[in-house]
Amino acid sequence: MATIELDDLLNNEQTSALLGIKPNTLEIWRTKSKGPVFIKLGDHRSSPIRYQRSRVAAWIEANSHSSTSSYTVANISSRRN
Repeated sequence: MATIELDDLLNNEQTSALLGIKPNTLEIWRTKSKGPVFIKLGDHRSSPIRYQRSRVAAWIEANSHSSTSSYTVANISSRRN
């Protein structure tokens, strides 16, 4: 298991800025199991959320498409699973 460096952890605002979306959009994505994998630091409802920079980069890569038709096929395939 890889060691997580604290410098690699981004908060909601940093991650949303990196993705070019509003922080609220990232919060909504979490409730819908969309977006990059996140880390919850604690058991409480108010515990902070962090994103590992490398996982955000991997999520961006996994969601890269060369054409709109490749996106449509990938989107349909993911709905079937």
